[in-house]
Amino acid sequence: MSGFHMPSLGADMEEATLTQWLVKPGDKVKRGDVVAVVETTKGAIEIEVFEEGEVGQLQVSEGEKVPVGTLLADILGAGDAGSTEGEGQKSHDGDSQSSHTPLRASPAARKRAAELNLDLADIQGSGPDGAVTLADLENVKGKTPHEAKPESKERFDRTAMRQTIAEAMSRSKKEIPHYYLSTIIDMQPTVSWLQTYNREREIAKRLSYLTLTLKAIALALRKVPELNGFYTNSTFNQADDINIGMAVSLRGGGLIAPALSRVDKKPLAEIGDDLTDLVERARRGALTATEISAATITVSNMGERGVETLYGVITPPQVALVGLGKVIEKPRVENGKIVVSPQMRVSLSADHRASDGHRGAVFLNTIDQLLQKPEQL
Repeated sequence: MSGFHMPSLGADMEEATLTQWLVKPGDKVKRGDVVAVVETTKGAIEIEVFEEGEVGQLQVSEGEKVPVGTLLADILGAGDAGSTEGEGQKSHDGDSQSSHTPLRASPAARKRAAELNLDLADIQGSGPDGAVTLADLENVKGKTPHEAKPESKERFDRTAMRQTIAEAMSRSKKEIPHYYLSTIIDMQPTVSWLQTYNREREIAKRLSYLTLTLKAIALALRKVPELNGFYTNSTFNQADDINIGMAVSLRGGGLIAPALSRVDKKPLAEIGDDLTDLVERARRGALTATEISAATITVSNMGERGVETLYGVITPPQVALVGLGKVIEKPRVENGKIVVSPQMRVSLSADHRASDGHRGAVFLNTIDQLLQKPEQL
């Protein structure tokens, strides 16, 4: 028998509230299955189990706030499975255990409930074990639209999020010896290539310059891997994968940086789809624990807000942050002549304990070189 524990979703997380169980004792689970929802200062996060087995006793009730590392549930292996039937049955038969019964709903139903601003706890499910189905949600939508939760109601405390961000950034500036570099990249080759690429595709499938820039950053990290990883216990630990945390501003205030995984290994179209999906789910509070904690470097794109230059603060224990500014038409000199072209300033904030200015310059120059040949990304 092993245990499923409250995971750490970042260096700044100390505790979280278990808001919903998505499994019950006796359920079979495998690595990667979403089994619960917890609420942190970053919002409501779906957390996954990382081993295969059978859910045993649920050790924490919905609504309980517990520290990171707390045992949430027992996970039974093949040799233990026979002992769970009685305990699982007890958990759901007795009136005294009714408060532990999890809210059952498929991922599609949970997504639709969020879109309709409906509380699953208020809906009578017609599926197996009382699970809420898509049909149940549509019936509720049709009968009682006036009872839906107002869209302006926040799912978590924005003040707490701001405080957590402030504490993490204060720690970063205090502990991490930052150095800063920036360069201006001629984006004409990228813009021209995108115009041709997008002309042949429907709007939903078109790419943005951000997609190409993310791929260039990921490939540049292969050349300068000391910017991709974590500084812990006085040692830099290079990450095996290149997972780019995308800083996303939340509606109503706040910031979160979930990860796009293995960006260097994906084609541009897949990166574009993943980026759209990640931002949409981040803003409605439907991220997984892995997406919250897996980033090996962060990218902050302030260009969409009209900002030309950004010098960011590193998110510990990461060792680098890339800032992207607005793509703007500016004059430059080419072959002795003044020409006007779209340009973008890219900045690097890096940890001097893991790299130095020379290596940081190699990284920025590599991004520049890659964006001059967008057809090769």
